[in-house]
Amino acid sequence: MGRQHQAVPEAFTTVHTAYAESLARAPLDGDTRRAYDSRVRTFLAWLDRSGLDGDPLTDPHDRDFAVRDYKTHMKTVLHRASNTVNAHLTALDHFFTQLGLGPAVVRRDDAPKLAPRALDARQQKRYLRAVERRPLARDRAIGRLLFYSGVRIAELVALDDNDVPLSARKGKVIIRSGKGETSREIPLLDGTARASVTEWRTERASWPGAPDNPALLINRRGGRLSTRAVDQLIDELATDADIVDDAGALALSAHILRHTLATNLLRAGVDIVVVAELLGHARLDTTRRYTLPTHADLEDAVGCLPTDQ
Repeated sequence: MGRQHQAVPEAFTTVHTAYAESLARAPLDGDTRRAYDSRVRTFLAWLDRSGLDGDPLTDPHDRDFAVRDYKTHMKTVLHRASNTVNAHLTALDHFFTQLGLGPAVVRRDDAPKLAPRALDARQQKRYLRAVERRPLARDRAIGRLLFYSGVRIAELVALDDNDVPLSARKGKVIIRSGKGETSREIPLLDGTARASVTEWRTERASWPGAPDNPALLINRRGGRLSTRAVDQLIDELATDADIVDDAGALALSAHILRHTLATNLLRAGVDIVVVAELLGHARLDTTRRYTLPTHADLEDAVGCLPTDQ
């Protein structure tokens, strides 16, 4: 199943509609817009159930107390990690700024200094096997492009057919307008990834609307494939590959595949400047996160301690 939108309580539909309209005009990439909207929806659903006094959507004092209570709820009831809590607070900063109140006065948590979540070696193998089992050449191309190029999901669906030139031995993915309206080129050297794109192009020619649509990835109606459709495909791959977190929830996204590429490259000894260029990072500090230890690294370290058995 694909990701389901949190329903907005009836009491907040007007304020959410106004926010959604302002969010659509905000100078943010598509992934950020979707994340902010999802987090604001979740906050509004909690607010509707909370029974708090006052009006957090109009009064700064009530806003601060509501957001602090919501932070506590995320940590103690939902058991969200510090990075997740901070990400929700950032979305609420944007939401309340659009309302004209400005960001809530609430302290961020000091997040653990760990690398972003990436797939381990076994999960990577299961993922690629799940991609191979997809019946559509288009879906196999999507799965491998995400894994071997590390493109963001919005960058993927924005690709036109001529943005992925291929030859017998080489290929590349050309991002013409990435995050921050930057461009970059990513070599596509994996043979299975290039073969998947070639197979999809052959299949694509018989799809409705293909001759008139420049998009590399199209849907059955001949339109450009949506980010939501890719999200649903990733959920299906996660289910097939049994990639779940400790709570049993699906634990795969385009961002996690992007993190996996960066982690693989850096651990293989690729220069951090090169990795930053491939990922389209404007700041090296963003790329340096992938050099931090993972939970598995910490477990391996403690596992080296002597035992009494």
